Amino acid sequence: MPGFTVAIVGRPNVGKSTLFNRLLEQRKAIVDDVSGVTRDRQYGIADWNGKTFNVIDTGGFVAGSDDVFEREIRKQVKIAMQEANVVIFMCDVTTGITDLDAEVADLLRRSSKPVYLAVNKVDNHERQLEATEFYSLGFDNIFFLSSMSGSGTGELLDEIAALIPEDEQATPGDEGIPKIAIIGQPNVGKSSLLNALVGEERNIVSDIAGTTRDTIHTRYNLFQKDFILIDTAGIRRKNKVHEDLEFYSVIRAIKALDEADICLLLLDAEKGIAAQDLSIFSLAARKGKGVVIMVNKWDLIEKQTNTARDYEKQLKERLAPFTDVPIIFGSVTEKQRIFKTVETALEVYENRQRKIPTSRLNEVMLKAIEAFRPPVVRGTAIKIKYVTQLPTQTPAFAFFANLPDDIKTPYRNYLENKLRENFNFKGVPVRIFFRKK
Repeated sequence: MPGFTVAIVGRPNVGKSTLFNRLLEQRKAIVDDVSGVTRDRQYGIADWNGKTFNVIDTGGFVAGSDDVFEREIRKQVKIAMQEANVVIFMCDVTTGITDLDAEVADLLRRSSKPVYLAVNKVDNHERQLEATEFYSLGFDNIFFLSSMSGSGTGELLDEIAALIPEDEQATPGDEGIPKIAIIGQPNVGKSSLLNALVGEERNIVSDIAGTTRDTIHTRYNLFQKDFILIDTAGIRRKNKVHEDLEFYSVIRAIKALDEADICLLLLDAEKGIAAQDLSIFSLAARKGKGVVIMVNKWDLIEKQTNTARDYEKQLKERLAPFTDVPIIFGSVTEKQRIFKTVETALEVYENRQRKIPTSRLNEVMLKAIEAFRPPVVRGTAIKIKYVTQLPTQTPAFAFFANLPDDIKTPYRNYLENKLRENFNFKGVPVRIFFRKK
């Protein structure tokens, strides 16, 4: 089940963000948490009992009247019910059951998705007794916890992890075929890009309905290339006034990322890269996906001698530290470089599959280590004797050393740069591990 997603919902100030942080920080195996999205929405990847899943905090509403709060909460609860695999409904024992809690509970009871009621701030025996009133809301799965101290969160995570299948099943017939997800803000040109590709070359094999509504998998045979485009542009078709498009876009983008090998991030040349784009980019890198950036609507930009170079430099400053990413300037409406974008995405797919023979790896990297040795630690020289590529989906390398725990980030970055200089991993995150020799 690609993109297993857990959404935390509830009224403001019940501790949703604290629980979110607790879920992501509970184990060292947490991959990342990304914040800074519009309205302080946060999402990240948690790991529990060997199972990984996406966590989305729906906190942060527009300030205003009580009616605005209630309207926003209702919208996000409805979206979570439709799009997430599991909903955590959070309440606060210190305030008891409020009218808004009861209304949210009424919505969630109609959901076919598993709902876990988390009663927060239960940190002593007296509050444990007070919390029993929440049984009246009628949910089977109730957890008394304190997101601040972490008590009770382990039981909740155990229940969630038990729902995640052991094996993620690929779509039948899709094995070995590159999957490219088109990601980006509304109105940036995702639909237009797909339409331009469809309109130009009619030899589409099939349209395969995706795992989520409105996400279409389109399989192409172009120029003897075989690939699947995962279109998240369906987000914009949900044009009902009362639905929060941004929340849809976050959940859909994350699910599309989980299914894809390559993330094709479309930007509007006039608007540049937004906080949500950066968050999705960072998440793609943490998930080990390849990334290609297309700056769309480049035909609308007034150009001078170094306009593209300067734009790319500024863009990479915001993308740092992962800057070895192809950036293509084009126009979907003018059909400028749209096929180059797809070809580049397929090249990045090849880079992601690249396996370096161990003998060649050692020949190159041991010379680089000899030329610039790791710093001495407590009077002892760090010695790296051997390097090998790990059998993982994303390029990952193990360096065997006498003091693996003492090798710091700057030297890790040096080794990654040398790997990128000598072997083509453009557009692909590279992972480096140090192990005891």
